[in-house]
Amino acid sequence: MSDYSFDVSNSIEPAGRLVSRATSKRPTARATTTATSVASQDIICAVSESRGVSSTVGLAFINLATAEAVLCQICDSQTYVKTIIKIGVFEPSEILFMNTAKESKLRYIIQENLPDPIFTFLDRRWWSEKTSHEYVERLSFPEEIDSLKVTLGGNYFAACCFAAALKYVEIELQRSFTLHSLRIRFEPSEGSMTIDLATIVSLELIQNLQNAKSKQSLFGLLNETLTPMGARLLRASILQPSTDRVKLTARYNAVEDLTTKEDMFISVRQALKGFVDADKVLTAIILVPTKQTLQYVEQSVNNVIMLKTYVSAIKTIFQALATAQSDLLRTIRELCAPDGHRAIEELIGRTLNEHVTYQSKPLDLRNQRIYCVKAGVNSLLDVARQTYKEANTDATELIEKLSETCDITLDLKYDTARHYYICIAAKHQGPLPDIFVNVYRKRNFIECQTLDLVKLNQRITDSHSEVINMSNEAIQDLLRDVCTEISGLFRVSEAIAMLDMLSAFAQLATNYEYIRPELTDTLAIRAGRHPIREQIHSAKFVPNDAFATPQTRFQIITGCNMSGKSTYIRSLALTTVMAQIGSFVPAQYASFPVSHQLFARIATSDDLDANVSTFAAEMREMAFILRNIQPRSMVIIDELGRGTSTTDGLAIAIALAEALISSNALVWFVTHFHDLAQILAQRSGVINLHLAADIAPDSSKMTMQYRITEGPVPHRRYGIALAQIADLPEAVWSKAREVSKEMDRLARRRNSSSRALAIAQKRKLLLSLREQLLLVRQESMDDAALRALLMKMQDDFALRMTAINREMQLNDGDEGGSEGSDRHASENVGSGRQSQELGLHDDNASVDTHASQTFVVGSQSQSESEHDAGDEVELG
Repeated sequence: MSDYSFDVSNSIEPAGRLVSRATSKRPTARATTTATSVASQDIICAVSESRGVSSTVGLAFINLATAEAVLCQICDSQTYVKTIIKIGVFEPSEILFMNTAKESKLRYIIQENLPDPIFTFLDRRWWSEKTSHEYVERLSFPEEIDSLKVTLGGNYFAACCFAAALKYVEIELQRSFTLHSLRIRFEPSEGSMTIDLATIVSLELIQNLQNAKSKQSLFGLLNETLTPMGARLLRASILQPSTDRVKLTARYNAVEDLTTKEDMFISVRQALKGFVDADKVLTAIILVPTKQTLQYVEQSVNNVIMLKTYVSAIKTIFQALATAQSDLLRTIRELCAPDGHRAIEELIGRTLNEHVTYQSKPLDLRNQRIYCVKAGVNSLLDVARQTYKEANTDATELIEKLSETCDITLDLKYDTARHYYICIAAKHQGPLPDIFVNVYRKRNFIECQTLDLVKLNQRITDSHSEVINMSNEAIQDLLRDVCTEISGLFRVSEAIAMLDMLSAFAQLATNYEYIRPELTDTLAIRAGRHPIREQIHSAKFVPNDAFATPQTRFQIITGCNMSGKSTYIRSLALTTVMAQIGSFVPAQYASFPVSHQLFARIATSDDLDANVSTFAAEMREMAFILRNIQPRSMVIIDELGRGTSTTDGLAIAIALAEALISSNALVWFVTHFHDLAQILAQRSGVINLHLAADIAPDSSKMTMQYRITEGPVPHRRYGIALAQIADLPEAVWSKAREVSKEMDRLARRRNSSSRALAIAQKRKLLLSLREQLLLVRQESMDDAALRALLMKMQDDFALRMTAINREMQLNDGDEGGSEGSDRHASENVGSGRQSQELGLHDDNASVDTHASQTFVVGSQSQSESEHDAGDEVELG
């Protein structure tokens, strides 16, 4: 049932002697991650950190909108990257610090990286581990007390933050949770993909960069949810995708179950439409103010009516999932079984009228509040309700008499502010009689009242207040009884949120032909599509393939301007996020390795607020990536080094590329530096790709194919071709073409060493073989399959080595003379000199001994060329 856990992501001015408040005065350019379609939430965050070189940061988030407490303890770096990301995901409305941390480094880093944070500084004694255990005893669900105590016992800083946050809510905000009603969850830093805030913004995971209200974002696309709980869970899942293969497989099975059973899917979607925001209803029941007012009493009646509506709707989910077969859907169905909430239904049935339901219109809601408690529960209540009824009847009769007396058609209307008022069609000619007051003239009608109606409104209001106060005792008794069963209702709410999100995924899979992804060690996508762009350009969107393994982990992508390079790499990142939240993906086939980090460095612009240029901004982002990258990371980089000189930009791009290659992460590197693709082409793990485009010989026409193709871009002068199409003067682009050809000729002369190129190719081939052998050794397969695989690898290796040798012989022959023959004679790979040139004496390039012994299992009847290649290369 751990799969139901989810994250939720008005500031109140407290008046307390121990509290001081500060706000960030420096605006930031970073966009928020809040989705406009999800209601804003009131979240209090408490922060505490250890002293020392290795920082341990405790965090506690108290969501006052959904009655959930999330605790974290993070072992962070000196730049507090993980802490900033976690706070950014939850977006708290207020951040609590100790008074002693006003000038702390962490506080300033939070201020720099989050948009306009509101800080509140509390006395140090509010951070108490003992108090946190007392809160757990008093507020957590009874069955979770022991496990939470054990967890907090090993996470001191998180426990102290939990105590401070709850104490602040009670003392400063004057609100408290009822006994055993608060959902408390410890969330370890493991178990979810880390996505930094800049990546969230640049990939438009939550909101569109150009238009915050647009649905052209990943959240906007996937948000086919029908309940507020489901929308919140979806948002939290996108910001923190799961890395748990078991959890993801369970979600895939559930989505597949929904997509293959149309009747069940339709029933589920229909059942979800009737749900109120269960989390907020249950929170309003358990989070009570210190001083009760008439407004609170009135809202309590509304909450009870919504609770009845919520509980009544649960059974429809149970019925809709009758044919479910996946484990996750069956678990949700069990939680929604009638036996689980029958006791609450009986409690509600003994107090409330059977047919009372929550209404949205103000007058209907007021009448429901009046008559929600059953007749006979309180005799004085019945008398008060009769008085209320008579006053409403008097109002109706008053309007009827006025209509006859004044010979005007009058309608009796109601709103929350004015209560009853009179509405007259605007077509009425002549002035209104003096009996009408508070006249408001609008385009199509006139609104007004009379003094008698004002008096009746006061009478009705007094009767309403009297009824509510008399109903309050019965309502509060009911709420106290409901609070004893609140944990089960919260679990049902979480289950419904999960079902809502899964049904949204099923809806998308059906509408857009998404397929179920596989979780493997290889990223392989056939006919993959950009999930957002295909909705905008559905008629002409071109699918693309992708393939990445440790042997092809660094992919350099070149291509013409507007050929679709950025769209291609963005689609890979977005589909990876979709796969790791349990959604199907837009492709014909897809398999993904589980990525633990996602980094995106997309083209940036000058940050005027921070006085940072384009180049400085991208260097800052790359420094962040290099400090935090891990082997199981996924990185997409778009146009690095454009903001400085060409020489420096290329040099920095090569250096950063070398560092990224060494990290063993999966990297897609988009660039217009052709030399970068050429220089790194022979490095192990590097491949070159490009987006194809057809350019006419005279450069008069360019046709973008938007299709990924192997190798570097063949048209080096596509920029000149585009300039020609843009109708620049002929003399300009003709001169540019001449200069470009001359620069290419000079570059070829400088880089004409065919022998050096061949040595680099051989070294890459050997290093690639080493990586393949290491992977084979980790696989578990029978002897026959292993032998067949190794023989195939040996054949491929021999053929490729022979091709390199032949090309080198041809080049050496062109150079002529005995010098070429002598050079060829000295090029046995087994010699010490050649091994040194290939880098095989280096520890990093050495081939695993066990793997190399296993490798030589091929047939003895190989071709002559294979024997020659085998003689030239020693693997031991």
